[in-house]
Amino acid sequence: MSVALAAVRRKNINPTLRRYLQALRFPRGIGGLILLVILVASALLAPLLFPGGYDQQTSDSLQGLSLAHPFGTDELGRDIFARSLFGLRTDLSIIVVAVPLGMVTGTVIGMLGALSPLAGNIFQRVLDVILGFPGIILGVCVVLVMGAGWASLVVAIAISSLPTFGRLSRAAMLSQSQREYVIAARTLGVSRATIITRHILPNAIDPILVAGTVFVVAAIFIEAGLSIIGLGIQPPQPSLGSLLNSATRFISQSPTYIVGPTVVLFLLALSFSLISDALNRSVNRP
Repeated sequence: MSVALAAVRRKNINPTLRRYLQALRFPRGIGGLILLVILVASALLAPLLFPGGYDQQTSDSLQGLSLAHPFGTDELGRDIFARSLFGLRTDLSIIVVAVPLGMVTGTVIGMLGALSPLAGNIFQRVLDVILGFPGIILGVCVVLVMGAGWASLVVAIAISSLPTFGRLSRAAMLSQSQREYVIAARTLGVSRATIITRHILPNAIDPILVAGTVFVVAAIFIEAGLSIIGLGIQPPQPSLGSLLNSATRFISQSPTYIVGPTVVLFLLALSFSLISDALNRSVNRP
């Protein structure tokens, strides 16, 4: 009975969703998901774990690792562990907004070639220009225009992701547009917009989704890089990058200052790397 019930449940799962869930069959997928859940839960529970917030100061400045302060304290006596969790909240909020924004915008730009070849070619040249700028340099340009802060980081990361998703979606569009079912739909008079949304896009979503999880890692380091040089999140609000920025100024006085934010940053990048690898293997299984 239980076997039959499980079979019925599997049949009721959307085939696309089932293919993505197969990533959990790989140890990397399970490990990455567990690690990500722990990090997200820790970030969400940070206000409950530390009711005093991330800016509570004490007289114990630049203390090393201890039971009371697992990551030590900063130059103002603030608990680095608490600030790392609140900084993780900031990084996750940036990722959750910037990467989907870049994914959707880049995919739309890539698909424009199906509606207008001229517009598609023009936007591809724009993406080539963006691709010529490293993420950090592009972020610096955005910050110079918008000013440092959360919004500029979101815009910088989203713009940096456009070439990745734009090229992937365009390649998928050009590949799928020559398939028989697309040619048949075009012969029957189906509109271009319908062909894109109902035929081309569903068959192009796999590489775009995998690229999205991969780019999250790049987004994490773009935020960290800009904040380290003082062009990201501004004090007193913490982010993992801004904490590393502060740590570099006091590393001779407190070498352990840099450990906490570095560990959290590494674990966050590692979780998405493991998930992206497992997801890539699941969607490309024969």
